[in-house]
Amino acid sequence: MPITRSRDIEWSPVDDRAIIHCRALAMDAVEKVGNGHPGTAMALAPVAYTLFQKVMRHDPKDPNWIARDRFILSCGHSSITLYTQLFLGGFGLELNDLQSFRTFESLTPGHPEYGHTAGVETTTGPLGQGVANAVGMAMAQRFVRGLLDPDATPGSSLFDHNIWVIASDGDLQEGISAEASSLAGTQALGNLKVIYDDNRISIEGDTHLAFTEDVSARYRAYGWKVLEVGTHSDGQIDRNALNIALDQAIATNDCPVLIRMKSVIAWPAPTARNTAKSHGSALGKDEVAATKKELGLDPEISFEMPDEVLRHTRSLIDRGRSWHDEWEREFQDWRAKWPQRAALLDRLRSRDLPEGWEEVLPRFEAGKKVATRKASGDVIQGLASTLPELWGGSADLAESNNTLIHDALSFLPSSSSVRGGNPYGRNIHFGIREHAMGAIANGIALYGLSRIYVGTFLVFSDYMRGSVRLSALMNLPVTYVFTHDSIGLGEDGPTHQPIEHAAALRAIPRLTVIRPADANEVSLAWQHLIENPQPAALLLSRQNLPVLEIDPALMAKGVARGAYIALDTKDSSEPKAIIIATGSELNLAIDAAKELQQEGLPVRVVSAPSLEWFAGQSKEYQESVLPSKVKARVSVEAGISQGWHRWIGDSGVSLSIEHFGASASAEVLFREFGFTVERVKKAVKAAVANG
Repeated sequence: MPITRSRDIEWSPVDDRAIIHCRALAMDAVEKVGNGHPGTAMALAPVAYTLFQKVMRHDPKDPNWIARDRFILSCGHSSITLYTQLFLGGFGLELNDLQSFRTFESLTPGHPEYGHTAGVETTTGPLGQGVANAVGMAMAQRFVRGLLDPDATPGSSLFDHNIWVIASDGDLQEGISAEASSLAGTQALGNLKVIYDDNRISIEGDTHLAFTEDVSARYRAYGWKVLEVGTHSDGQIDRNALNIALDQAIATNDCPVLIRMKSVIAWPAPTARNTAKSHGSALGKDEVAATKKELGLDPEISFEMPDEVLRHTRSLIDRGRSWHDEWEREFQDWRAKWPQRAALLDRLRSRDLPEGWEEVLPRFEAGKKVATRKASGDVIQGLASTLPELWGGSADLAESNNTLIHDALSFLPSSSSVRGGNPYGRNIHFGIREHAMGAIANGIALYGLSRIYVGTFLVFSDYMRGSVRLSALMNLPVTYVFTHDSIGLGEDGPTHQPIEHAAALRAIPRLTVIRPADANEVSLAWQHLIENPQPAALLLSRQNLPVLEIDPALMAKGVARGAYIALDTKDSSEPKAIIIATGSELNLAIDAAKELQQEGLPVRVVSAPSLEWFAGQSKEYQESVLPSKVKARVSVEAGISQGWHRWIGDSGVSLSIEHFGASASAEVLFREFGFTVERVKKAVKAAVANG
């Protein structure tokens, strides 16, 4: 059953009435709450309706059907556009949900939220993110097809479908969309279809105040097919031209498609149309009434929805069930023909792991020296050998991040001239595009079935913070491999040496930040992430670190709990002071503690690879590691001290770096900036005096 195919779009008078009521619902919802973005939703009503009712293949009663077309409203401020279609199509929203638009605990929040409203594929609002998420979904669709049905001709597989996007001027002004769109062209993502709503209005007015480039020429230069749709003389979108463009887009499978569609914001409002005010403000009672008269509706009735219209639009439920049933019959034939592939799909859908998968995880011999980035690379090789769903890449830093899967091909279209590429390859080359890389990874995670990791230097987490934040907001299992984690990277100097970045990442709610102290902590951290998928940042060293002599069982339990006792006092007596360290500084803390113990001061050393995991432990476990009566505490981390007060208290001392780095070897920088055994000992004695 081909999923990607051309189709004739048929219209009836009831469809025309439905679109009229879509425009009115947008006005009424915003007017009732007193704020929102009515203008774009009014103009886009025929476009969104056509996609949901006439073009996309989906099942309202199973919004997570794996064979569905995906839809992303990248201009998330126009969320009522999406909610109206979910209401009309029978995805679970009812009229009262539209009436509670943008209110507390409603199913119709101000911007679409993934996991909150059935039928919402991703959280949008930060402009450009939706476009980049869609690129990730399109890449994921191709990758998953390669796992399950690699030999099918384009458009013929059970796992072929399209990713549809409605994007605004603002989306295409944001740099992240340019980064992602450029990569989409390189990847020849023929399953990606973007409708660009070119209404030439933003909050400040005419977009030509700041945005005058030839967008069509830019996208053609990216390698996209560009189709143009205009408006009639009265300002209405040319629906016939739109239908033709949609048909051509569906028939295109060798490159992504941009439909550049002219529109008039707030059409057909008599005075608000084509104004900046209609972008982000309620139209006002009088303008709403006048517009309803233009539409042939009763201006005295709000949230009007005739039964006949709703019955017509909710016939999508029956069509969706029919499509799903037809697909399911062919799916059962596929299962019988390909039992091993079907077993893989079952495992991927249930998020199970192969029997004995953890045996591929490397263990490292104490006494050796291994950079934690190198250890992570070794872990990735092991995981890749047993988890075919694992793939990833870096922002042109694979050699430095150790993110390359050695025995795998590059993820590239069959049309690529680069050797070593394959449409279903596992090594993604994002280019120097950190922000888009994060958002694309989010799209891959949203698509499901595979496991994605991405890498760059920790200092460049700033370049992608918006995307990392959305990973956490949506609770997506994206693993960020951030290497070169401190001044220990050495001679590249302060532009590349992260100082505030660990603290900045820890400030993001729901993001797990992990800074392993040695190679074995790296392996255990990866294991915990594979077993418990979550948004996470691995902070890894460039420089070699000693593999520590810590009991493996103790470390295994401790890493999963976020913090554990790496070195206790003699005979496990009550400590007088506690040193808490992460990453490359743990070895330093252990050396200092051993000298202090020889001097008669009982000191405990705690390794804290993940403060987030530790914060999630029971009070009893936290107390066993950090007894509350021990006030003398020292944190040791080569970054700013922000955030450490929670764990060291008022009497504690932070051994940190509160200034930018310098260009020199790691050894010199640690010495010059005070990360020495003597400095740690001095800090501990100061903490004891404070306590």
